[in-house]
This record gives sequence, structure tokens and C-alpha cells, in this order.
Amino acid sequence: MISRFEVQETNKMIQEANLDIRTITMGISLLDCISGDMDKLCENIYNKITTCAKDLVSVGEQISKKYGIPIVNKRISVTPIALVAGATKATSYVPIAKALDRAAEAAGVNFIGGFSALVQKGMSPADRVLIESIPEALSVTERVCSSINVGCIKSGINMDAVKLIGEVIKQTAEYTADRESIGCAKFVVFCNAPDDNPFMAGAFHGVGEHDTVINVGVSGPGVVKKALEQVREADFETLCETVKRTAFKITRAGQMVAEEASKMLGVPFGIIDLSLAPTPAIGDSIAEIFEEMGLEMAGAPGTTAALAILNDSVKKGGVMASSYVGGLSGAFIPVSEDHAMIKAAEAGALTLEKLEAMTCVCSVGLDMVAIPGDTSAKTISGIIADEMAIGMINAKTTAVRIIPVQGKGVGECVEFGGLLGRAPIMPINSYNCDRFIDRGGRIPAPIHSFKN
Repeated sequence: MISRFEVQETNKMIQEANLDIRTITMGISLLDCISGDMDKLCENIYNKITTCAKDLVSVGEQISKKYGIPIVNKRISVTPIALVAGATKATSYVPIAKALDRAAEAAGVNFIGGFSALVQKGMSPADRVLIESIPEALSVTERVCSSINVGCIKSGINMDAVKLIGEVIKQTAEYTADRESIGCAKFVVFCNAPDDNPFMAGAFHGVGEHDTVINVGVSGPGVVKKALEQVREADFETLCETVKRTAFKITRAGQMVAEEASKMLGVPFGIIDLSLAPTPAIGDSIAEIFEEMGLEMAGAPGTTAALAILNDSVKKGGVMASSYVGGLSGAFIPVSEDHAMIKAAEAGALTLEKLEAMTCVCSVGLDMVAIPGDTSAKTISGIIADEMAIGMINAKTTAVRIIPVQGKGVGECVEFGGLLGRAPIMPINSYNCDRFIDRGGRIPAPIHSFKN
């Protein structure tokens, strides 16, 4: 039985602390759409997505109206397209990306993820075609998001793929140079990518999932900050306890929405992703939580420890609120999507190296980081390799969403607008890693991967 106090508390979190459900994401399997004919494949994909997701947006709006909880995004994730498209023997998968975009528009969703490939151990011909199709695919579509998994704890890191993706990111930036290289904001490279992530740009529908499934991503950094304002002078035990209790409340709201959406759509409930996802709005920031913890600014000494506390406490609180926790689950640190992170980067308090250190203890990686447009492809590959190594060695998900903004350099700023916000161009290490990247092959899996 929900008490009157709980209702009032939830209303207060929504009105005063930016509590929202960041996304309801419907995962859809496309394995039954496979055809050797490209036109038929595209038709099958369009028909299945528009049939399965026809009520997703309206149901999301009904739930939001019923409970008064904002549901910011409705999204779709699909089976990695490289697994679906191989039978066509095509040399480009851009037509499939266009079909996905049309289907997403028809369904009324914000984004569709799954223009993806899993190449942690090697690349099939279909994987290579998909990767090489990414620059054009992201330049001619609005809603399509792409991801590539290049490493995992069991396989190591596919450095041939890492090298290729450095080139692909450069090309994607060039293809969308007239739009601040925004194509790169819709592409992410992973180590240990989860099959059930509801957040973009990394969402795809894993092969071990139901035919269709509902995954929900909660948010609420503003709620956590508000709660910490009440314990400013308290010790770390009290701080951690406060975050845990708050994460529990946030996750319960997400659980309720997920169960309702599952029932109304007649689709199995998958997972709740506990991630604290910031927005550019003031009061809805991860970096503001750091400041509330006692740091002058994100990037100051103690930032990695603060993030570790936040990440761990969110998980401990969240798992008590839902039996099905998955996705990324923790704290996101996207630079462009967090106004206090932007401020810290502009002030020089937050550097690329500090962000990399922070990714050792949080859910994701180098996220929405803008770098000079003249950065070489191999330097980008080196940055990716560093981040993938953190994920592989620590048996966690790490990711890179990096944007070499064409025509811009350090000290300038790029405006993406909306949820993607704005990003200062961050300096990178000027020394090259070309010979390292040119070695090719695969970095072996770490010794602790042998847990059979």
C-alpha cells in the first residue's frame, strides 16, 4: 500500500528536483526479418518495428499523465544489424539505416539504436560492411544510433577494429561537418557492451532476449543533490546512506512505470537501468552532486573518490528497489549534457585524463567529449584503446563517444542543442601512438577472465 507521505514525496521530487524517467525503450528482435534481398529485408524491418512499437509513444504518454512522472524519451533498440544483414551480400547497409529511420519516425520515437556490430574477437564480412557504412548512415538519418563492441573480458580487445573505428569516427565527423560533426554524437564504441541497455547511443537488442521487451532508464541527479543538501556537514557513512535511500525511491518510480508499460503493451518487462543521467538543465547535474559533496568543481582532487561513492551507493539503493536491474546502472558523466561538467571543462578543472580516471569507477566512459577537428584517426584509436583496456581489466562496461569537431580547436565551443547540450573543445595529448595502433591483431583477454 502506497502511503500519502510517499505520494507527496514523489510529487516533491518531480516538482523541485527534476525527477524523471529518462526513457522507455522497447527492444525488438529482427532475426525473423532476415532476407537475402535488400529491399525485402528493409520492408520486413519496417513492418515489424512499426507493428511492435505502434502503441509505445501513446502508452508512455498515458503513464506519464496517470502518475504525473515525466517520461522524457521513448526509444527502440533492435538486433545488431550486422547479424541481420549478412545474407544480403550488400556492400553498404545505408538502405537499412534509412528503413530504421523511417520506422522510428512512423512510431514517433526519439531514437532507434542497433545499427551495430559485435566484433570483440574478430570481424565477419557483414561486420566490416556495417562499420564502413556508419559515416554515411549517420549523416543521412535523424534518429538512428550506432554502436560497436570491440572488447570484452573473455576475448580481449580487437585492435584491428579499434584502428578502423578511429578512421570511421573521423569520416563521420567530416560527413556531418556542416552540423557541428553531430553524427559522432550518435555513435559509441564499447567494451563489455550490455544486451539490455535502454540508453542511447549504445542501445541494441541482444540475441538472448525476448522477441520484444521493455527496458526503462531512470534518472534523477537533481533528486540526489537535493537530498545531499540536507546532510552537508555529515560524515561519509551518512552521505552514502542518503544516496542509497534516494536511489531506492528513484528506482521504485521507474519500477512502477516499467511494470505499467509492460502490462499495457503486452510486452515482457526486461530491466531497470539505474543510471543517473544528467541534462544541461541547472539542478540536474552529476557535477553539482560532486560540489554538494564538498568539491569546489568537478575535476578537483577527490573527484574520482566522489564518483566511486556515488556509483556504488546508487547501485546498492537501486537493487533493493527492483529485482531486474541491468543496462549500465550507475552514474553517467557526459561532458556536453551536464552544465556543471561543461563549466569545469571550460575552467580547465576537468581534463581528458581526469575523465579517463573517473571512468575506472563509473558506469560508462568518455562520453560526449568534443576534441579538435584535426585530431588524427590513430590518436582517436589510442584514446579508444585506453578506455577499452579499463573495461577489459576491470570487468566492467566502458565506452567512448568522442566528437572531433571539424574546423574547431581548443578554446572554442560546439552547440548541439537539446539533450546533447554544448561542449567546449578539450585539449588532448599531442604525442602520437601511430606505431602502437598499427600493430593490429588482438590484445589477449586478462588472466582473471578464466573463471569457468
